[in-house]
Amino acid sequence: MSALELGVFRERLLEERARLVNAARYLQREHPGSMEDELGELSHGGDNHLGDMATVTYDRELDHGLEEGVQQTVDQIDAALRRIEDGTYGNCEVCGQQIAALRLEAIPWATRCIDDAKR
Repeated sequence: MSALELGVFRERLLEERARLVNAARYLQREHPGSMEDELGELSHGGDNHLGDMATVTYDRELDHGLEEGVQQTVDQIDAALRRIEDGTYGNCEVCGQQIAALRLEAIPWATRCIDDAKR
């Protein structure tokens, strides 16, 4: 892979990383306090609104799952950036062959060629 191609992939990876980090920050700003803070009076006293509590719980769990997915992808992007630096970017971690350019264009942090990814 040429230095120019590596530069293009590096830039795409950095842009995607920044986008994901911003998305994670947004999710964290949406629910900065505890569930009790969000529920307010609903969590105190005998008049609990189970539907509201369930909605808040669901939203929190969904956001947490999204944040975990974002972090996993950021970790994969960081690993791809390290592979660019050490000269192994674009090589399949299983068979060692070059990963197809179309696959890297679709998923720049891919670590396996399409055949090994299918297995």
